[in-house]
Amino acid sequence: MLVLATLSLAQGTAPATPLALITREGRRPIPTIILNSQEFIALDDVASMFQVAVREDTLAGGVTVSYKGRTVVASADQPMASVNGRVVTLPAPVARVGRRLYVPIDFLPRALAPIYDAPIELRRAPRMLVVGNVRVVRVVPRIEAVGPLTRATIEITPAALVSVATDAGRVLLRIDADALEVGPTPPGTGLIDQMRTGDQSTTVAIALSPRAGMPRVSTTTTSDSTRVLIEVPLAPQFQETNAAPVPPLPAPPPSFPSQPADALPLLPPAGPRLQTMVIDPGHGGDDLGVRGAKGTVEKQIALDVARRLKTLVETRLGVRVVMTRDDDRAVTLDERDAVANNSKADLFLSIHVNGALSPSVAGAEVYYLRLDREGEDARRNTAATELVLPAVGGGTRPIDMIRWDLAQSFHVGASATFASMLEEELRKHIPMGRRPVQQEPMRVLAGANMPASLVEIAYLTNPGQEQRAQSGDFQANVAQALYDAVLRFRSYLEAPPGR
Repeated sequence: MLVLATLSLAQGTAPATPLALITREGRRPIPTIILNSQEFIALDDVASMFQVAVREDTLAGGVTVSYKGRTVVASADQPMASVNGRVVTLPAPVARVGRRLYVPIDFLPRALAPIYDAPIELRRAPRMLVVGNVRVVRVVPRIEAVGPLTRATIEITPAALVSVATDAGRVLLRIDADALEVGPTPPGTGLIDQMRTGDQSTTVAIALSPRAGMPRVSTTTTSDSTRVLIEVPLAPQFQETNAAPVPPLPAPPPSFPSQPADALPLLPPAGPRLQTMVIDPGHGGDDLGVRGAKGTVEKQIALDVARRLKTLVETRLGVRVVMTRDDDRAVTLDERDAVANNSKADLFLSIHVNGALSPSVAGAEVYYLRLDREGEDARRNTAATELVLPAVGGGTRPIDMIRWDLAQSFHVGASATFASMLEEELRKHIPMGRRPVQQEPMRVLAGANMPASLVEIAYLTNPGQEQRAQSGDFQANVAQALYDAVLRFRSYLEAPPGR
């Protein structure tokens, strides 16, 4: 038994939970082993992951790890390494298991990180190795009250944008981060059956009891953190009441003279309101859009900014937001307009990133539709073709018939106003181009039967702007500017006549 135990220790054992490598490209497990109560990683795996050269020096009794002319020499006898001539301590020396060489996992942040060209951070508690400028946020779920109203909170540190989807069976939170460090999840209780990470790596799912009603979700953000409050009431059919039924009151005498049977009640006309907005991230699927010199593609930047804007508009304005695409798939121009028109949207915004032959061209630009002669005629002749249909309760009502390709003709004035607001708000946050507002015959705007504009937030063909477009700070600034313009347009749209 002693021989078997010694042999097992010499070969190493796998840890209970694998170490996860977190990069901008995603997450993948890293094989490690336990030797003498220390966790080790194979040097050939390190060479593959970090593109470093590994050479064993049998005479000196150590290992040399090289990266772009910088070196680390790790000792096989002492728990230390020389990093470009500076000595750092390690939990254990280099070890050999069979034909493979191993180093303790602390070798990565302590010895490799100083010579590497990207940050390397070892997070022990969540078993993460974070490489590069990756935004990892800590998520701590709690259930704070159990009863007819079950209350749960999600604490997110540092602060992050959160988009919420709710239905009668669950709550799904999408957190704007590259990865989540999720704390211990509480067991299901009350009207919450389960809290867990979602199918996607940056989502948290809350499964509700069959007795739960429609949940209410609110978000509070400070400079340091974001707090999501979820309140789950009991469904109406499960609520008990002991109150005696209240007899109906006698009907009051009519206060107004009776109307003819075919007359409709006179109501004050409702003014325009911003109730639904469609956000259109450009391109998708096989259509990459513009591609920068370093490989940045327009379709992904547009989608990232669109998701940030959606969260801002939904959480701060309470406006329903519909995305023409929320993943990497192809959507035709007509399908994008169809989504907006079928959703009865009050505003349409298409988000793009620009390109030019000259790498010196830079700056954001805003577009709205330029009409051809037929479109101008349609705009002047605002009396569209009418189709008369019978109304419920008797009588008739006219329905305006508008040709699809002329739909934007009736909204060009409002679209120009929205474009101007977009330009003014963008200018506060990011550089603008030489022609910041332009009027062009753009197909994606032509079929939108509501005020519509298109923004080009940067030039990926400009090296400096390509690098900035990938940063979370730049995308957050763009989303904030777009949100501010939407807020201003809502006030303009809902302003009383004559104000």
